[in-house]
Amino acid sequence: MSRIGKKSITLEPGVLINVDETIVEIKGPLGILTLTFPKFIEIKIENNLIKLSCSQKNSYTKPKYGLYRSLLSNAIIGVSKGFEKILEVRGVGYDVSMDNNKIILNLGFSHSIEIEIPKDIKVQTEKNLITISGIDKQKVGEFAAKIKSLKKPDPYKGKGIRYQNELIKLKPGKAAKTAGA
Repeated sequence: MSRIGKKSITLEPGVLINVDETIVEIKGPLGILTLTFPKFIEIKIENNLIKLSCSQKNSYTKPKYGLYRSLLSNAIIGVSKGFEKILEVRGVGYDVSMDNNKIILNLGFSHSIEIEIPKDIKVQTEKNLITISGIDKQKVGEFAAKIKSLKKPDPYKGKGIRYQNELIKLKPGKAAKTAGA
């Protein structure tokens, strides 16, 4: 069985869980998330601990067991604390601003790029930082990856969009190769 699936999940204070056969509703101070579980995974709640068990043991159900435990754990963290990704925009003339429900990015192209913000995600911009936050880990990560894919960091100068504290190993370039010859 999955090592991750066997671990119990502690309920955060202020989080309520409602289990109705295969549908699990998680309510917390930041919002409500709903997850759909397969029938072979059983959820038991005892003394602020949630334990998952798998009724079938085969090559299909073993990996799903750990996956659904992680999804439930992320949902509990999301409705109690939330998730956040910070993107950093680096480059001369690169600019980030917001207008109503859109992010406007000037990334050195001949035109500015406008991205509409999904309704369940909050975005803040300051100078060259974009802070993306929300209760659903997958949606926050997916939106951050979508923005980052617009201008990936250049391996020679480091210009582009990167996660905060992400290290980019810069290549030496053509001048460094010919100088040693």
